[in-house]
Amino acid sequence: MINVRPLVFRKGGKQRNGRGFSRGELKEAGLSLKDALKLKIPIDKRRKTLYKENVSAIKKLLESQKRRKSKN
Repeated sequence: MINVRPLVFRKGGKQRNGRGFSRGELKEAGLSLKDALKLKIPIDKRRKTLYKENVSAIKKLLESQKRRKSKN
């Protein structure tokens, strides 16, 4: 499993790795909470922010999962 971590931005523009993806980011990527838990994608229930970088990271992860399934 690919270890994917979300980016979270601090005051002043600095970024760091977050605890998990927000519900809004999962919804924007077209993924439900149950599906994210099955794929072992970390979720942070406290976060309310939605960053496009994180949404694209989730979509990229889903595409790689589909490619792996199609190869098998």
